[in-house]
Amino acid sequence: MTKSTSIDEPIQHSVLRYVQESFLLIDPVRNRVIDANAAVTALLGYELDTLRKLTVTRLFPYELPALITFTESVLAQGSGWTNELSCKHEDGHAVKVEVSASIYEMRKQPLIILQLRDKEKIRSLQEHADANDYVRRGISEWKRIERIFQDIEHENQLILRAVGEGIYGVNADGKTTFVNPAAERMLGWAADELVGKDIHGMIHYSHTDGSDYPSHECPIYAAFHDGEVHRVDDEVFWRKNGSAFPVEYTSTPIRDHGQLVGAVVVFRDISERKQAEQQLHAAYHEVEELKHRLELENAYLIEEIRTEHNYKEIVGNSLAVQRLIHQIKLVAPTNANVLITGESGTGKELIARAIHESSERQARPLIRVNCAAIPHDLFESEFFGHIKGAFTGALSDRVGRFELADGGTLFLDEVGEIPLDLQSKLLRVLQENQFERVGDNQTRKVDVRIIAATNRDLLNEIKHNQFRQDLYFRLNVFPIESAPLRDRMEDVPLLASHLLKRSLQKINKTDIRLTKADMERLMQYDWPGNIRELENVIERAVILANNGRLVFELPTADSVPEAIPKEQIQNERLAIRTYHDLANEERNNIIAALKSTGGKVFGVDGAAELLEIRPTTLASKIKRLRIKPAEFKNELIGSESSYEQH
Repeated sequence: MTKSTSIDEPIQHSVLRYVQESFLLIDPVRNRVIDANAAVTALLGYELDTLRKLTVTRLFPYELPALITFTESVLAQGSGWTNELSCKHEDGHAVKVEVSASIYEMRKQPLIILQLRDKEKIRSLQEHADANDYVRRGISEWKRIERIFQDIEHENQLILRAVGEGIYGVNADGKTTFVNPAAERMLGWAADELVGKDIHGMIHYSHTDGSDYPSHECPIYAAFHDGEVHRVDDEVFWRKNGSAFPVEYTSTPIRDHGQLVGAVVVFRDISERKQAEQQLHAAYHEVEELKHRLELENAYLIEEIRTEHNYKEIVGNSLAVQRLIHQIKLVAPTNANVLITGESGTGKELIARAIHESSERQARPLIRVNCAAIPHDLFESEFFGHIKGAFTGALSDRVGRFELADGGTLFLDEVGEIPLDLQSKLLRVLQENQFERVGDNQTRKVDVRIIAATNRDLLNEIKHNQFRQDLYFRLNVFPIESAPLRDRMEDVPLLASHLLKRSLQKINKTDIRLTKADMERLMQYDWPGNIRELENVIERAVILANNGRLVFELPTADSVPEAIPKEQIQNERLAIRTYHDLANEERNNIIAALKSTGGKVFGVDGAAELLEIRPTTLASKIKRLRIKPAEFKNELIGSESSYEQH
């Protein structure tokens, strides 16, 4: 092409003849096909002479707007790529192609070199490139083959410079014979640093994962051994500076009089494409994960959303409230676990929410778990989640409370109600910040802050072996005591006013005020049910209000029982049984029932029927108390006929 004197002269001696890629030379101004290599004729079925007579728009008739846009972009930027075009085959069917384009100027007139790839077959061209001379033996043979590549490079220097893809040649000994400027730019090596050298050991010595890549396994070298065209799109080349970049390449064998003498390699840097694909995949994955997480959070929090909460609205001016607020301000910015103790109805959940809302985790959810309401056999699933098929009824994967609270706060309300045999499972998560879903082997890591609350005396529970000491110390990093209302009666007026306002909004009433007499009456009551009782009393009074006056229903002195003699109280205290005593009594009672039924739990004359409780409830108690019914099969009291029948 470089020796042509006419723009219409065929490029018969171009290097494009020796590659299996399809190259087309067009004149965008005159809308003419100037020339093409043999690979194009094989791809589209036209004779070369026929191709030279075609217009570009006739060859690309299907997506004319896209063709015009792409051509203008190439003329403006000097190169381009598209996969939106199709060529018309000689038999009339459309051949979808991927097109790379570069500008090639001849006598100041811009021409465009198009490289076509068949998108349907994505295979390299099957024609053989010819070498001019080939010598089989000795030094003269090597020099002659070398001159073939040198002549090719010399005659086609302009085209090699215009093509955006990297191109280099190797002989049958694996030595580099020529390197085009695009390859130099991408590899960082100068041509004279690569020519005559083993290029595999310089740019292709390692796989993507860093493992060694022997030359005898390289598809590039395989081309001049097996005579096949090799196309690869998942490997890397290494630059001179030691960095790698992803490439796709085609290695096409060169023959001289039927003998394999080397190969021509055409490669391109696909870093931007890979990066775009990775970013798109990551973005899609992130969106899906976020969508799934938000759906799960909504499922867990829908009940919380419907419930009114006073975030950070801890009402009161008493010393107890001031101390409480000070403690919240101290612990909230940290990640320390908090244990809130106090009687029922003192606002322990409100304290937990105030800590969360004042922490750096406020953007993530506060997940509340009522430990007393979780069935024994569902504890692990509720806390850690499960996978589909983990147990009967597990119809789909489920995310547990810990995973849902990742990055946020998990509020364990009534933590003292967790059965002893399950406390170890909770302790492990608190210690290691990792767990497995039920039925799953994958270990998941979480970042969760724990706030626990209880109305039990956990130290006493530890003493009676009902609560793990190590779990207690793990939870009780920063203790907070929620004072009962009777110890801060000065807060009753403020609380009553606040709760009245909220009740009026809830019931949609107005023009109701607390009188001085109302306040005095509220202050005279000791509120055993604490703030929760006060709230209920206020709301009930609003409902019963008559002509704007509140109607309070509080216990009076007349309704309070007479004082019990001290001696009677002491005697009654002696008769009081502890929780531990009751647990032992329950265990002994179940054992007695199992002995009387010969270990039979279910069905007619079973222990469940004898105890008048549900069989599933009894089975759960048996498991919790570590009772083995099989041990009582030979201890049937009375007739065994009933047991044997069942």
